[in-house]
Amino acid sequence: MSRRDGARIYVGNLPMDIQERELDDLFYKYGRITDIYVKHPDRPPAFGFVSFSDHRDAEDAVRYRDGYLFAGDYIRVELQGAKSGGDRQGGYRFGGGGGERYDGGRECGSGGNGGSHPGGRYPPR
Repeated sequence: MSRRDGARIYVGNLPMDIQERELDDLFYKYGRITDIYVKHPDRPPAFGFVSFSDHRDAEDAVRYRDGYLFAGDYIRVELQGAKSGGDRQGGYRFGGGGGERYDGGRECGSGGNGGSHPGGRYPPR
């Protein structure tokens, strides 16, 4: 797969009432989205997949949205199909982006360059 080929990301730890439009709002700024799929399991949390037309856009989405505060929880964003030890770069576990408000009315992020959680890291599990 060349760097310009599309790629899909996994988005986890989502609220059970998440809609495709909200995932589009979270990820559209990273590149052209070709598909969004949301799964609402019997038990929380919900999860979804977002496909980008360019692999680099998917990598950017992972870099800046993994660990992002969305609707009161920190979401997980991972590149799908990455070869072990290969395509994936370090540092994805740091939050990113500024605070924004989306159509769904959910508060997202807390702003600043340090990530969405104090110290820019996931809270302890």
